[in-house]
Amino acid sequence: MTSVLVLRLAGPMQSWGVSSQFVHRATETFPTKSGLVGLLAAAQGRRRCDPIEDLAELRFAARIDQQGQILRDFHTSRRQKCMTENKEKTLLSERFYCTDAVFVGFVEGPAELVDALAQAVVRPVFPLYLGRRSCPPTLPLRLSVREGSAWDAVRETPWMASSYFQKKHCHDRLVRTRVVADLGIIPPEVERASQQTLQDMPISFNSEHRQFTVRAVEEVYVELENPKYAETKQQAHPGLVHDPMEVL
Repeated sequence: MTSVLVLRLAGPMQSWGVSSQFVHRATETFPTKSGLVGLLAAAQGRRRCDPIEDLAELRFAARIDQQGQILRDFHTSRRQKCMTENKEKTLLSERFYCTDAVFVGFVEGPAELVDALAQAVVRPVFPLYLGRRSCPPTLPLRLSVREGSAWDAVRETPWMASSYFQKKHCHDRLVRTRVVADLGIIPPEVERASQQTLQDMPISFNSEHRQFTVRAVEEVYVELENPKYAETKQQAHPGLVHDPMEVL
């Protein structure tokens, strides 16, 4: 039996790197598979040298409910000795984060493993973070565990953008959200927006020899109902809820 773990990925900052060097650490605009596998492995208490093949075989999808903004953070870091000038130099780097963003992650796999992961994210062994240690998640992290396919969960999970963001779009009954998913999640009859490969399939998190390979992902857009739209329509027509006996 297949189950799906639905995660709400939100916090002040998130950073989902794919191809980063020390002096320039970029972020994707959606959660990466390596980042989500790392989060689940930490929740279960797996160490960097422990195997992660069973987690990497799970199928992942990410829905961008609130895109947020990209923040550039300029860093000074450890000193490095310059051999030619015989003195130390401070290394400079720039790091990028997604701020004020809300994503929904969907993890599809065998029911027994998914149920174990769902329990682990509620009572994690190690601290959980959204891509980097400086990016803790806000609660709730676990939204639900459900039977069936990740695609059904993508379409049926309510829009999780912040209340403020939903109010900004209160005139839209339906909102268009972007979905990035592993191959096989999106049904064949659904029209794709694009397809690409990412260097974010984890093989090992061992600090001495980290290994990643490529995976193919597909992008599609789905429309979700905006709960603030109904509230706005009701406020615009107070006669619909007027009670003539209210003053009594």
